[in-house]
Amino acid sequence: MAYKVAVLGATGAVGREMLKVLEERHFPISELVPLASERSAGKQLDFAGEKITIRKADENAFAGMDIVLGAAEDEIAKAMAPHIKKAGAVFIDNSHAFRLDKDVPLVVPEVNPEDVKWHNGLIANPNCVTIIAAVAANPISKLSPIKTMIAASYQSVSGAGIGGIRELDAQMAALAKGEPITETKAFAHQIAMNVIPKVGSVKENGYSSEELKLLHEGRKIMHLPEMQVSCTCVRVPVMRSHSIAINLSTERDLTVEEVRAAMLAAPGVKLADEPNSEIYPMPLVTSDQDLVFVGRIRKDMALPNGIALWCCGDQIRKGAATNAVQIAELL
Repeated sequence: MAYKVAVLGATGAVGREMLKVLEERHFPISELVPLASERSAGKQLDFAGEKITIRKADENAFAGMDIVLGAAEDEIAKAMAPHIKKAGAVFIDNSHAFRLDKDVPLVVPEVNPEDVKWHNGLIANPNCVTIIAAVAANPISKLSPIKTMIAASYQSVSGAGIGGIRELDAQMAALAKGEPITETKAFAHQIAMNVIPKVGSVKENGYSSEELKLLHEGRKIMHLPEMQVSCTCVRVPVMRSHSIAINLSTERDLTVEEVRAAMLAAPGVKLADEPNSEIYPMPLVTSDQDLVFVGRIRKDMALPNGIALWCCGDQIRKGAATNAVQIAELL
C-alpha cells in the first residue's frame, strides 16, 4: 500500500527534516502534501527529485489524507486536530499540545511501540530530550526498573530553531572580528563562548518547562509512573545534537558489563564506550543521523544500585522528525 501524507508546518526546521526523512526511508507515499501558512502557499519544495507545491494549512486541507505529520506549534496543532480527525487521517503531532493527555499515546518506537495500537486518530511525538534519554535508558530499565533518574542536558542552539543557529553564527563571527555583542534575540544572554542554565520557562517549583517534560513524559513512555526524575537543562554553544548526562538508580544492582551488553542489543542505540581510546558520544559524531550514542558507562558512586552514562543524539532527527516518521511506519 501507499499512503497520502501531509506535513503540517512543512517549511520549518522540523517539517523540512520530516520531508527529508520520508524520502530517505522510502516511506510508501502515493501523495505528499506540504502545508504551511498562507504566505508560503504556492511556493515549491524538492522531494524525491520532484517539485511539490505548498498548500495553505486550513480546516479543509486534510481531505483524503491517511497520515498527517505535525511540525507546527501548540496552538496550530490544537486548532487543526479536530479537522484532521474528521477527515479520517491519523495525526502524529510533534507539538507539546497532547503529550500528557491520558487518551493520547506518547510513543518512542524503540521503547513503547505497543502504545500505537490504542490511538484514537492522534499520537503524540515526545520532547527531544525525552526521546534521546528514553532510548538510552530503556535498555537498563528492561534489565531492572528504574527508580530514580538524575539528568543534565546540554542542548544545542538548533533546539531553538533557525534563529538560534543564526544567532550563534553571528556572535562567533563578531567575536572573531573583535567586535562586541550588543544584541541577543533567540536567547536571554550571549550564547557564543557561554552556557545558559535555563531552557524553557521556570515554574513555581524552580524547574523549567523543559526539565519537567523529562519527568512527566518519561514516566508515560517507559510505563514507570513512580520513577523519580530530577533534570537540569542547559543551552550550550553547539549547532546540533543534544547531549545528556544520566545517573540512574535501579531496583536490582546491575553490573557495567550487563548494561553494555544491553546497549549493544538495543534498537536505536550505538555503543560508543572506549574512553581510553577517546571514543564516546559527541554532537559532531551524532549529528544528521538517527541513532542515540551511549558511552561513559560506569557505576554511580552515590546512588544505590546506580549507573552513570553519557548519551547524545540529533534532536532534529531522532528527537523530532525521524521519531514521527517511525511512528508512521508502525501504523
